[in-house]
Amino acid sequence: MTVELLPDELWAQIEPLLPTHRPQPKGGRPPVDDRACLRGLIFILRSGMAYSLLPTEVFGVSGVTCWRRLRDWTRAGVWPQLHERLLNRLGRLGEINLDHAVVDAQAVRAVFGGRTPDPTR
Repeated sequence: MTVELLPDELWAQIEPLLPTHRPQPKGGRPPVDDRACLRGLIFILRSGMAYSLLPTEVFGVSGVTCWRRLRDWTRAGVWPQLHERLLNRLGRLGEINLDHAVVDAQAVRAVFGGRTPDPTR
């Protein structure tokens, strides 16, 4: 059984968020398809394999290219926009179940101290 890593419906939500490729002034090789890069990234992240081990002949893109595209998309702020868009869509469909929500926290160091509590026994 083959599982599509990036269905057309999901790609339609993601594609408008991706930055366009600028033409290279010196020419050169055309950029690899964004959808192929995202498929490769999904495969790498789901399998836990190293970027360099991605089978280029299967995905049509190298792992290094996937890594570069991930870097570029992260710098462009694609992921927070995509997260918001998908959450809104799931909310409209009634597919969000808050019984399984996770809350995260962060501790911040008090550089100049603060009230020191009594030592614990």
